[in-house]
Amino acid sequence: MRTRISVQISRGIEPLFGTRDENIRLLEKGLNVSAQLREDSLEIEGDEAGVSRAGQILNDYVALVQEGHQFTNGDLNSYLRVVTEDPEVSLRELVLSGRQRNFGKKAVAPKSVNQRRYVEAIERCDLVFGIGPAGTGKTYLAVAMAVSALTSKRVSRIVLTRPALEAGERLGFLPGTLQEKVDPYLRPLYDALYDMLDAEKVEKLLERSVIEVAPIAFMRGRTLNDSFIIMDEAQNATSEQMKMVLTRQGFNSKMVVTGDVTQIDLPAGKRSGLLEAIEVLRGVEGIRFIYFDERDVVRHNLVQRIVKAYERYQEAQEAGRQLSLKLGDGSAPRAAAVARELEEERSWATETPRA
Repeated sequence: MRTRISVQISRGIEPLFGTRDENIRLLEKGLNVSAQLREDSLEIEGDEAGVSRAGQILNDYVALVQEGHQFTNGDLNSYLRVVTEDPEVSLRELVLSGRQRNFGKKAVAPKSVNQRRYVEAIERCDLVFGIGPAGTGKTYLAVAMAVSALTSKRVSRIVLTRPALEAGERLGFLPGTLQEKVDPYLRPLYDALYDMLDAEKVEKLLERSVIEVAPIAFMRGRTLNDSFIIMDEAQNATSEQMKMVLTRQGFNSKMVVTGDVTQIDLPAGKRSGLLEAIEVLRGVEGIRFIYFDERDVVRHNLVQRIVKAYERYQEAQEAGRQLSLKLGDGSAPRAAAVARELEEERSWATETPRA
């Protein structure tokens, strides 16, 4: 049954529609409704459930704008993606629970339910795993939380580490010292730091080793007390490296491990330490695992679609492999043997008797 409602919108109409009406198109597609702008209202038409949900979202938006909340286009787009896909989450709850936190020179607010859970888990637990595809904010939010802990003096240093693993290239061919060779592989961590703090402050903290950025090999034999440790790209750590890094954590320290299990660059035959850690540490008290998916992607909309396309492709590949295994479980050779026997019987039966 089709129904129609009208929601009064006196201000904030530009952020609601977004660039080239992308926010309204997202609302229409996600809830299977159509929206029409009138003089001072937005008319929603569609099936009863979709229209009712759209009305709730728009009423929350109007109330938040009247209370003085300002939405950027990117933030609102991320919020709408969540509330159109999850009927149990309201726009008001998502916006207010994902309160902005000050991280150095920048204020950041979680843009999805999983990002909010991730930030809350880091606040409450001493070891948190953030697992999911590219663009979901795993590393960025972890660095933001580390900067917050440092500036509020909850820790005395930040240690950022990741495997210096080549993705089809060789470190040995890069010019310079060992540190100069591995720095390009640690660049995403530097980028997040420079986004949170002034460049001069980052340089001073790096010089004084208050912030340390290093490959995993530099972690062996150390105990990291009073530290905020982030292990990035953990899917490319071996089992031995993963165990070594996890056991570096000392007193008054937090550790966040981030990784994407769909982008493992380890050589064939080497198992990812992240995959093993998920199995070994599941259920251990004091450890939280937060899983992200394509709905949490906060980069360009295309990134979300790319992640989803690769997931579908990998599922198809896995289904093909399982089919190949079933066909190759011995039934094919047996079928061939039976066919040969039948052919021999036919040949014998039709053979002309000798005189």
